[in-house]
Amino acid sequence: MAVSTASSAPASNKPLLRRNVTSTTADSEASSAVVSPRDSPRQSPSSTSLSSMASDDGPAPKKYGKLVDTYGNEFQVPDFTIKDIRDAIPKHCYERSYVRSMSYVFRDMLYIATTFYIWHNFVTPEYIPYKALRVVLWGLYTFLQGLFGTGLWVLAHECGHGAFSPSQTFNNVVGWVLHSSLLVPYFSWQLSHSKHHKATGNMERDMVFLPRTREAQATRMGKLVHELSELTEETPIYTLIHLVGQQTIGWWNYLLTNVTGHNNHERQREGRGKGKHNGRGGGVNHFDPRSPLYENRDAAYILLSDVGLAVAISALVYLSKTFGLSNMFVWYFLPYMWVNHWLVAITYLQHTDPTLPHYTEEEWNFVRGAAATIDREFGFIGRHLLHGIIETHVLHHYVSTIPFYNADEASEAIIPIMGRHYRSDTSDGPAGFIKAMWKAARWCQWVEPTEGAEGPAKGVLFFRNRNGLGTAPAKMKPVA
Repeated sequence: MAVSTASSAPASNKPLLRRNVTSTTADSEASSAVVSPRDSPRQSPSSTSLSSMASDDGPAPKKYGKLVDTYGNEFQVPDFTIKDIRDAIPKHCYERSYVRSMSYVFRDMLYIATTFYIWHNFVTPEYIPYKALRVVLWGLYTFLQGLFGTGLWVLAHECGHGAFSPSQTFNNVVGWVLHSSLLVPYFSWQLSHSKHHKATGNMERDMVFLPRTREAQATRMGKLVHELSELTEETPIYTLIHLVGQQTIGWWNYLLTNVTGHNNHERQREGRGKGKHNGRGGGVNHFDPRSPLYENRDAAYILLSDVGLAVAISALVYLSKTFGLSNMFVWYFLPYMWVNHWLVAITYLQHTDPTLPHYTEEEWNFVRGAAATIDREFGFIGRHLLHGIIETHVLHHYVSTIPFYNADEASEAIIPIMGRHYRSDTSDGPAGFIKAMWKAARWCQWVEPTEGAEGPAKGVLFFRNRNGLGTAPAKMKPVA
């Protein structure tokens, strides 16, 4: 099994430089897990770090009995506090540099410009007379530009969290420009993403890649709940079609309809969610200032995001008329599709794995939710081109204002604190990251409690599937 969990190590141990090996020493002493407050009110539209929102006080420990993840491993609910995490991180890891952060923006832009210059001037019939070879090379161009564009996307993501520089105004200007150029509504996504961080793994409030419950999966398939444990295996071609759809249109489907986000909009405190629901025509999207994803005071920020998109689209229309739509399709739109593919794949695999739990509102807290994430490894591409967003995501959910260039050191500092609760899947490197997409699609289809769970244990949910992989779905009797 490729997924590993780390246990607490003595404080004198030298930190690891890479997390493809994890320690297996004795577990840490139990402590109560901190409870994070609800996701509102917040101080400002750009307040996206959760690390400052929690106290050390938590509920008394509960008895959960035996909990079993999808692999069949026994699971234990996290028992450390956010203070334990913050105290373990060296103080200099919190420091943000204008110069260093901007240097990565210029570096990624240089990659994009240099690649365009080389291909535009030399991948031509004059230099390469074979059309088939030119087609292959231009295909490589779209792939490379997609990676470089994703790097810029990640830096704009840093801006949204306040991890780019000490000034949130500077962060917002840079983030708005970068994200708008990639057709991302900067403030709109920043605000909904903030709520994702504040409710990660919460079955009622999480904002992205929220799995279906057993009941919802049964309804979607036109089956009764007890029948899910009796279904035949899903065909691989069906899984492939699902993945292709997710990776090609998933990002825009999310922006336009909030697919994979929670659907409890009637609870929106200002009444903005009345009669609204996820899906086409449901009034839940990232572009409408009236969307229940936001509060009334956010309207100006949503409009500013829309202005950024309008400017970017206008520029693309002008360039298409000037240089031709076919050229722009290769120069911009195919790389843009690669960017969307990578950001969906990254987010999906950060929150979907056979080892990861989800929680009902009653059993969720911030520490538990942040631990319901996983680090993976994508080699040079992940660490250099994508700025470590794949390799240090667990740390990012605990302290999102730490800049990516300090995240490796901070991650190694918190692994001994998290102990058995730290999740990583790094043994197969970049190939393992790609294979994990197939595994997640086959293994992780809905969530339900461990069979026989009672009391609080019913609020800790794990992935199950109809493919006979791992722990079987609970057998249930038909309702009379």
